[in-house]
This record gives sequence, structure tokens and C-alpha cells, in this order.
Amino acid sequence: MSLVKSISGIRGTIGGRVGEGLNPLDIVRFTAAYAVQRREALPENKVIVVGRDARLSGEMVEQLVCGTLMGMGYDVVNIGLATTPTTELAVTGEKAAGGIILTASHNPKQWNALKLLNEQGEFLNDAEGKGVLAIAEAEDFTFAEVDELGHMTHKDYLPYHVEQVLKLPLVDTEAIKKRDFTVAIDCVNSVGGLAIPAILRAVGVQNIIELNCTPNGHFPHNPEPLPQHLTEISDLLKSGKADVGFVVDPDVDRLAIICENGDMFGEEYTLVSVADYILRHTLGNTVSNMSSTRALADITAMHGGSYSASAVGEVNVVAEMKRTNAVIGGEGNGGVIYPACHYGRDALVGVALFLSHLAHTGMTVSELRRTLPDYCISKNRIDLTPDTDVDAILARVKELYRNERVNDRDGVKIDFADGWVHLRKSNTEPIIRVYSEAATMEKANQLAESVMALVIDR
Repeated sequence: MSLVKSISGIRGTIGGRVGEGLNPLDIVRFTAAYAVQRREALPENKVIVVGRDARLSGEMVEQLVCGTLMGMGYDVVNIGLATTPTTELAVTGEKAAGGIILTASHNPKQWNALKLLNEQGEFLNDAEGKGVLAIAEAEDFTFAEVDELGHMTHKDYLPYHVEQVLKLPLVDTEAIKKRDFTVAIDCVNSVGGLAIPAILRAVGVQNIIELNCTPNGHFPHNPEPLPQHLTEISDLLKSGKADVGFVVDPDVDRLAIICENGDMFGEEYTLVSVADYILRHTLGNTVSNMSSTRALADITAMHGGSYSASAVGEVNVVAEMKRTNAVIGGEGNGGVIYPACHYGRDALVGVALFLSHLAHTGMTVSELRRTLPDYCISKNRIDLTPDTDVDAILARVKELYRNERVNDRDGVKIDFADGWVHLRKSNTEPIIRVYSEAATMEKANQLAESVMALVIDR
């Protein structure tokens, strides 16, 4: 059983003894701590939004979280089954003090998590997140007296989310309708099964082939949208039945694209292609994290903008986007952040903008992919044990490669003349992520393996 406490929230496996996983006692404790942090930040605002993905544990966690918030004196707007970006938009829509998203994102079904939002519908920053952890550790909270208990209302915010996407000037529904796309989707039996068909119909797609769109939490395959998990939809595309395939993770903030011939578009290239479209119409800057492809920097320079890299994590990307006034940004895991809608990774925005771009080009998806700078990323992991000294591993790697360009702002990134390798400890899983990029997959794998061999030998 695992429990991961970080500034991003609390994440763990369901079940087990106290302290061994994400259990009801810890759910109540961290929810109450978050309520205290929000009260200190916004003492007059007594509203918090709660939304969840379709995980099997979602109903149980939802009831605990909502009950605890009411017990802390907050009125809860419960939007039920909802995507992460929908919940983010609901926070600002309700002018709430914050929001809690109940989702473990791409983790397997035994996991769940509390993701914590501020009043802007954005993830808590480092100081705010540490504040919640400190309050939870000290159990420094007081529950409301009976006359001060909060109340709960239920709302559906998906129509509002779709409306906000349709308002974006670069979402061209007429162009999409004219192309008459047939779109295949795999929503891993979570809330994407509600949201993705809704946005597709709204932008003018009439022909939708739905795979795994029943939001019952029974994931039909590993829910992380990586190529090895997407054989069903890839085979469907190979049969010639659709023009494009879209795959989302359980909370719908990541978007993977499948070409009309069944090939993977590449999750790194979701952001690159959408940025190419945005930059063709809006001069400006871009941001992605240090573990994302160089292709975004190439595209940005081609359009006359400036590219910046942030530390990994959505909150870091958003901070850098605000600092540089970026017009588009995100992460190489298929996360598109378009400030014209909101500062959060949003697969609905990604779908609408990608289809607009595809419609304007008149190309197939594979043809569009060939217009973009071509790099290959190898994504690997090293599983950690409780005794693993991650800091020592990273320090050793930094020392061994001291003659290369090394950046230790977030883990250790080594830039070689013909590629890069980035090692960092995950905030959400007990692993070290090892990402590498080069002109060919063979070279990218070689770069990663050479560094991982040093780590594993340790």
C-alpha cells in the first residue's frame, strides 16, 4: 500500500491499515487541513467545488471529502463526475475559495487522490501546498459548530465547459463540419466518456466511434495513454474506419492522438501541433517543461516567438507561462494549456484546437505530423525502494556528467550535442523518471540506458 504526500495533494492506494494507503482517516485529515488553508487565505469565502473522475473508489472519497468540508463550515458545490479541467473552470464559475479534484489521473484503478485548487482554479503553489501538509501533520483544525455547518448543492458544469471552448476564436466549428471527420475515441471508462463525445458533437463532428466510454471506473487497459496501452484503438484506425483517434486519461487533462493509419501521433506532439496552429494566428511565446520535446522550441522560433522551459509540474508551467506572457504551453504528456480558456491542462481544448488545425490544413493526421520537427523521446522509469537515496543518485549522475551542460533545477538534465537525458523523482509515484530525446529512437534509448546503467549499478 502506498501514500504519497506532496504539495500537489495526497495520493495513495485504497485500503489497508492507517498510514499505509489512502484511507478514510487521512482523507478527512487532509481535507480539513485544506479547508483551514483556504480559510486563512480567503476568510470571507465559504464555497468549495468538488469534482471526481469515475474511479471505483470515487463515491466513497467524494462523500468523505464533501462531509468534511461541510463539517468545516464550507458550502460544497458538488459537480459529480467531471473532468479535471471542468472542475477548474467550475471554481472560477462559482467564484469559490477553491476546489478539490478526486482523481489519481493516469494511475491504475487502486489509486485515488485529492488534487487541491486555489480560487483561480489552479493548483496550489509550493508555499500553499506545504501549508496544507503542515496543518495536516499538526492536525491543527477546528470543526464548525452545528449552526455553522455548510450545505451541499449539485451542479453539472460540463455544458459550461463546452460553452467556454466554443467561445474560443480559433475553434473553427464551420471548418470542422465541412471536413466531416469520423473520430474514434477511447475514454478508458471514465469521465472522458461524458466529456469527449460532448465536445466533439459541439464542434460539429457527427460520426463518433466510441470505445470504453462508460464511466464506471473499470479501466479496460492501463489508463496512462501510452502507445503500448492503445492497441485497440490503433487497430481500429488501421482498418480505415476513422480519420483520427483521440485517447484521454481518466481525468481528461491529457490527450493522445492516433493517425488515420493507426500510427501514434506522439503524445509529445499534441502540444506541438496545437502550438503550431495557435502561433500561426497569434504571435507570442510558449512554455513546456524540461522533460518535453525540443520540437516546441523549434516551432516557436519558426513563428518568431520565444520558448522557455519550466520545472516539471503543471503549477510550474503555469507560473512560467504567466511570467513570459505565453500564448500557449503545456507538457509533453499530451497536456495543452491555453490561457485564452484557462490556465490548466485541458483535453477538450486540445481536441477542439487540433481538429480546427487539421480542418484548415486539409491534410490527413499523418501528413500533418510530417510537417512538424521530428524527434524521438524514450520514457523510462526506475522503481524505488524505501531505502533508495534519490539525492545521492542524482548527485552522482551530475558529477559523472560534469563536463556536459547540466541543469539541476528539477532533478538532473544533461544536454548533449545530439540529445538530452532528464532524471527526476516523480511527485506522484515512487519512481525516478528517466526521459531522453534524440533524432532517432535508437539513439534516445542509448542515451537513457547509458545513464540508467550507472543508477542501477549503484
